[in-house]
Amino acid sequence: MGIRTTDDLHAIRSAWERLEEIVPLRGRKFFAAVDTSASDYLACVQLRDDDDPAALGLEATTLPGGRYLRARLHGEPPELYDQIRPAFEALVEQTDPDNSRPSIEFYRRRDEVDVLIPVA
Repeated sequence: MGIRTTDDLHAIRSAWERLEEIVPLRGRKFFAAVDTSASDYLACVQLRDDDDPAALGLEATTLPGGRYLRARLHGEPPELYDQIRPAFEALVEQTDPDNSRPSIEFYRRRDEVDVLIPVA
């Protein structure tokens, strides 16, 4: 479940702030689905059995599976977050992305993020 916004740094930060106010960080997996061709960004949190996305004012969605090329980033926020876009750009140089699926950011820990590009 998540909050959809435009793929703009200010809008993205605002979406994450709102999501973190609604859903506590502790014990949750956080993701983002990014469709740069549509300028679409979805800040997401893994759904639990007792969650009601509609009651929380969040969009219910499922992130697509399949094969992804991954880069793992390490560092301290907020500098860590500045590495995400360049990491996506570097991965695109290495493969022919599957543009029918979004790229994924997986926030593994406070200081570790996986960026994933879908591959055919």
